[in-house]
Amino acid sequence: MTSSEQQGPWRNAKIERISQLTPRIKSFFLDVSELASRRAGQHISVRLTAPDGYVAQRSYSIASAPRADTVEIIIEKLEDGEVSPFFHDIAEVGESIEVRGPLGGHFVWGPADGGPLLLIAGGSGIAPLMAMVRAWAADPTEEVAPKATMAEPRPVPMPVLLVCSARTPADLPFHAELLELEAARPDFTFIAVTTREPPPRHSDLGRRLDAAAIADVLARWDHKPRHVYVCGANRFVEAVANGLVDAGIPAAHIKTERYGGA
Repeated sequence: MTSSEQQGPWRNAKIERISQLTPRIKSFFLDVSELASRRAGQHISVRLTAPDGYVAQRSYSIASAPRADTVEIIIEKLEDGEVSPFFHDIAEVGESIEVRGPLGGHFVWGPADGGPLLLIAGGSGIAPLMAMVRAWAADPTEEVAPKATMAEPRPVPMPVLLVCSARTPADLPFHAELLELEAARPDFTFIAVTTREPPPRHSDLGRRLDAAAIADVLARWDHKPRHVYVCGANRFVEAVANGLVDAGIPAAHIKTERYGGA
């Protein structure tokens, strides 16, 4: 079986909706009913074919929850990119594009996997982590507390901490949705990290997410993560993963997904 056969056939997906997420990132909602069985953390491949036959292909993580009616991907505009300018400047609602997937089986999580869950994103790297947050919020698995003397086991919440780093508050994807979720769910904690402007809240961080900042974040959270997912550009992921290990998180508990570039 070829790798193409393993990844499944190319399908046409109609763009149902486009939303401006940040000044440089747009959300695209695709109607692909065949992807209903996807897992949080997976991605799809997108293929564009120019009139002269030139083909460009990119992979985009799925940001929507596994059971969502449409597949949401987020695309940051890169001035020298081949694919992102098409989506930002040309693509319209109702247009069809070619997609294949869902793909990926390593960087995935579901409520049955349990927690506590620590998610750390850099910029558009929040996409697969957002799918995990939404899967957790839609169908949280309640873990069983250790049995106490003269008491029956009782369910306890599964805590989740999401840390997202961006240049400015305006560059934080899904910021309003995450604040709303944090206000509604005491077992969900959101920390925004901004590197070029002051953070939006006192509880957020206005510095790079280095080892000292990671240690600070973990010290605030009253939980020891069982699963850790880090997604972003190569340099960001490398720094965060090293900082987590320095903070005492076992490397075996950390899964990473890296985008190209710095």
